[in-house]
Amino acid sequence: MKIRNRGITIGTLLPGKKNCITDVQGVKVGHVTLDYPLDEGEYACTGVTAILPHGDNLFKEKVIAASYVLNGFGKTTGLVQVNELGVLESPIMLTNTFGVSAVTQGTLEYMLQENLEIGDTTGTINIVVGECNDGQLNSIREFPVKPNHAIEAIQTATADISLEGAVGAGKGMVCFGYKGGIGSSSRVIEEGNQKYTIGCMVLSNFGGKIEFPFEKYRGIKDVRKGIDETSDGSIIMVLATDVPLSDRQLLRVAKRCGIGLGRTGSHFSHGSGDIVIAFSTATKIPHNSEAILQTTTHIREDHPLMNQLFAGAAEATEEAILNSLSQAVTTKGRNGLVVESMFS
Repeated sequence: MKIRNRGITIGTLLPGKKNCITDVQGVKVGHVTLDYPLDEGEYACTGVTAILPHGDNLFKEKVIAASYVLNGFGKTTGLVQVNELGVLESPIMLTNTFGVSAVTQGTLEYMLQENLEIGDTTGTINIVVGECNDGQLNSIREFPVKPNHAIEAIQTATADISLEGAVGAGKGMVCFGYKGGIGSSSRVIEEGNQKYTIGCMVLSNFGGKIEFPFEKYRGIKDVRKGIDETSDGSIIMVLATDVPLSDRQLLRVAKRCGIGLGRTGSHFSHGSGDIVIAFSTATKIPHNSEAILQTTTHIREDHPLMNQLFAGAAEATEEAILNSLSQAVTTKGRNGLVVESMFS
């Protein structure tokens, strides 16, 4: 159940029809969830999530992108080149910390199969993978995530309402001492006769129970047993919009995700990887072109739309985090550990 269905409304902007990152036209999301016992008491409680900016060939038609690191205790791939060139040319993949290499391998295999020229008649490709540590519930040392899981997540991605909570990469994640994971939300921004959308999907795995502002969110009560041990953890925030922006403008918008994260009680703790990956679907950059000049369109910096985007990024991020908690179910993992849902 979405947090809005529990009577809690975040912000003033209206959500999109699905209140999900897939409200942004063309965006697709796919999950592969691993949930089964392994040998000698170990347990696979993890998965992979794929976010595709559009349904066409991502290498041949890149999108404007940027990333922002609030706290860098994370193990990502591909963000250096994203920030250098300002484009994204692969799906954005999410998984657990020790699954990054397998997911990178699987995504690379998929993209090579789709583009036979990569590494042969043209350059290489930049694969983007983000992670959070699900080692409390998942036996990460057993490496349950394999390259084929990344391929499956990409192939099954859909523009429908995305599953949330303990699914995909979020299967083993813990947030504020309760079951966290995948959450998503969106905002619609209208300016004149133009209507735009901004959406956020999070992989929440941060915060101690003591940090969550129960008193702030009417209707959420601290009545269940959460884990009080630590506030360290991580969150990956993926921001999508159809507003035409430059990569520099996207970076400005991405920074506002930190406002939404902070509103939920996070202070970006020492051991937390708090990272935003943002992209705009408004412009597709062709991989092959003989032109010397490239023309793109982006909004004026001082237009009121920019402030609405800032607000939308903050609101969608905050609500996505709450949705990751609201949609998650009580989950059992390694060593018999049970992490309860905040709500059921």
